[in-house]
Amino acid sequence: MTPSSGFEPPPYPYDRLDDLRRLAATHAGGVVDLSVGAPTDPPPRAVQRSLADVSDVHTYPPSIGQEQTREAASRWMRRRLGVEASPDDIAACVGTKEFVVSLPRYMRLRNPERDTVLYPEVAYPSYAMGATLAGCRSVPVQVDQRWRIDVAAISEQDAARALCLWVNTPGNPAGGLDDLAEVARWGRAHGVPVFSDECYVEFTWVGPGVGELGLPGGTIVRSGLDGVVALHSLSKRSNFAGGRFGFYVGDPEIVRYLREVRKHAGLMVPAPVQRAAVAALDDDAHVLEQRDRYRQRLSRLAEILVAMGIPASLPEGGFYLWVRAPDGDGWSLARRFAERAGALVSPGELYGTRGARYVRVAAVADMAALDLMAERLGPATGICR
Repeated sequence: MTPSSGFEPPPYPYDRLDDLRRLAATHAGGVVDLSVGAPTDPPPRAVQRSLADVSDVHTYPPSIGQEQTREAASRWMRRRLGVEASPDDIAACVGTKEFVVSLPRYMRLRNPERDTVLYPEVAYPSYAMGATLAGCRSVPVQVDQRWRIDVAAISEQDAARALCLWVNTPGNPAGGLDDLAEVARWGRAHGVPVFSDECYVEFTWVGPGVGELGLPGGTIVRSGLDGVVALHSLSKRSNFAGGRFGFYVGDPEIVRYLREVRKHAGLMVPAPVQRAAVAALDDDAHVLEQRDRYRQRLSRLAEILVAMGIPASLPEGGFYLWVRAPDGDGWSLARRFAERAGALVSPGELYGTRGARYVRVAAVADMAALDLMAERLGPATGICR
C-alpha cells in the first residue's frame, strides 16, 4: 500500500531528457550524446590488466581502503598536487557521488544542532539532493560572473546553521575555478567544514600552477588540513567511472569520524577495483593523453557552436562548454541541438535556476561523432571535414 504522504522522489535529472533523446535519435547514425559527463574512452591498459586478477575476492576489503591504495593516493597528491598527505588522513569511497549524497546524513549525526548544506547555486545536482535525503536544508550560494563561489554572500544565519559547505573546482557545469584559499579561510572563521569536490582537477586549463605537463592549479588541502576535506575520483581522470573508486583526504578528525561511521554502513571498494586504482594513480601518461583528447574536443565543439551562431568560449577547467542560449531559454536551445544536429545536451536548469539560460555540452564523444554532428548541420556552416 502506498503511504498517503511522505517523500516523493523528484525525476532523476537526466531522465528529463528522454523526449530530447528520442528526437535526436531520429537522425541517421543515432544520437551524439553530449549530455552526461560519462567517459567514452577506455581506461589505461594497466587498469584493465589489474581487473583480470580476482584471486583476493574471497575476503572483505577494509572499508577505509587497503594500505597500498591509500599510499598510492598519497603519492599521487605529492606528485601532481604538490601536497603532503599521510595515508592515515586518506580513505576510499565507492565512487564520489555516493560520498556526496551520504555526507549530510553523517554530518548531521555528528552535529545535530546544525541542519544546512551550502553549495554553489550553479552546481552538480547531488549536493542539494544529499541535503534533501538527509532531511536538511539546502541553501545555494551565489556565484560571480566567472562562476566562482562567493562566500561573502553567505548570511551569518546560514553560516551558523551550516553542517558543511560544498565547493567544486574546476566547476561542473561552468568550469569556474574557485579561490580555494579564500573558501578555506571562510570555513575556519565560521566553524564550517569545507568539502571540496575536485574530480576534474586533472583537467584544469588556466591559472597558477598549470604548466606544460598539466600540473593542476589547486586543491583545498594546500591551505592545510584543518577544517577541509578534498574529494577525488578516478571516474574522469582515468575513464574508470564503472569501477566506482574515489577517495577523500583532509582534516584528521573529520576523516577519522567518516572512516568509522562508513564502516558501519558497509561501504567497501572491491579489492580488484582498489588494485586497479593503484595502477591508475601511479600512471600519469594516460592522463596527459586524455587531457589532449578533451582539449581537442572542446575546441572542435566550440567551432561547431560558433558556426551555428552560438558564441562559445573554452572553460577554465573541466570538459564542458557552458553556453548561453541566444533566446535565453536553455531547454529551447537543447531542442535545437537535438533537431538540427542529432545531439543531446543538458539544459542548464538541471544545475540550478541561475543556469536556466544556458546549456552544458560535454566533450565526451569522439571526434568522429563530433564530425557527424557537424555534417548534419550542413556544408553551409563551413565546419564539415
